[in-house]
Amino acid sequence: MIVAPEAGRRDRHDMLTIVFHWLIAALIIGMLMLGYWMTDLPKETPDRAFYFNLHKSFGVLTGVLILARIVWRLSHKALAPASSLQNWEVVVSRLSHWLLYVLMVVQPLSGYIGSSFGKYGVKFFGLNVAQWGTENLALKQAFAQIHEIAGLALVSLLALHLLATLKHRFLDKDRILQRMLP
Repeated sequence: MIVAPEAGRRDRHDMLTIVFHWLIAALIIGMLMLGYWMTDLPKETPDRAFYFNLHKSFGVLTGVLILARIVWRLSHKALAPASSLQNWEVVVSRLSHWLLYVLMVVQPLSGYIGSSFGKYGVKFFGLNVAQWGTENLALKQAFAQIHEIAGLALVSLLALHLLATLKHRFLDKDRILQRMLP
């Protein structure tokens, strides 16, 4: 059963929120796939540096878009939880979204900082990006570990997010997914 929203209550996200959501989702999924693939490349592989620089460039771009999304989110009131949700679903939804935002900041930031302490630094599509310090292997490895753990946590949380979406679409048959579709 489809229920109309209460008077004055929005039942969809605004278009910029929707664009941010899908663009950042595509970038994050692409970055995770490229990141896991490229780390298995032997050091002697031709074009290995190209893939690492591509990953870093898209990481910077994604990080900037995530910051813009956070600013947008903080300056615009969130949708009220759907009336079809149970209390526990509202709590889990809020917690998982909060964790997603934390990981979406930690992931690119730890990659950038770790690369800043590496030999090659960060280039944004060929342009040098300011580094946080000089070459320091211990700091580089520490931030690489944070980057890897955040990546695994992000994959797990994205899987939970996708499963929740599928549950709402196919089991609950509610309109949660439509709130984030153009």
